[in-house]
Amino acid sequence: MPAAVRAYVGLGANLGEPAAAVRAALAELARLPAVTPVAQSSLYVTKPVDAGGPDYCNAAAALDTTLGALDLLHALQAIEQAHGRKRPYRNAPRTLDLDLLLYGDTQMQSAELTLPHPRMHLRAFVLAPLAEIAPDLLIPGQGAVGALLASITDQPIRKLP
Repeated sequence: MPAAVRAYVGLGANLGEPAAAVRAALAELARLPAVTPVAQSSLYVTKPVDAGGPDYCNAAAALDTTLGALDLLHALQAIEQAHGRKRPYRNAPRTLDLDLLLYGDTQMQSAELTLPHPRMHLRAFVLAPLAEIAPDLLIPGQGAVGALLASITDQPIRKLP
């Protein structure tokens, strides 16, 4: 059996009942085969970045998995589809978005998957939940989560109670 890899997933939604969708997705992640949940963040509210639409509910999860990166990506996409995810255009509002942010120290770029996620270091809605569950996390090629978050001053973010 392959060794487990620590993966980080970003979760977001801004259509329907966003907080309920994110909570449901966190529970579904925990039930995936070959996945062991390690940590999940609080829920956060943010404005869309580079898009319009309602505010987002965001979170992050840390998972240990023996799934390969692409297999994990496909599992995440299946959860999105089960929640009615549509992709009519780039940055469209969504019922659920699950992004594979990090998969161990893997750095890759393919037509299907880029790791680390290419814009994660620029997004408070990714960095704040990550900083909560993994404050010492380093993003390969970018730096420490906390320092990256401190450098983003134009993206307000609010933790839900």
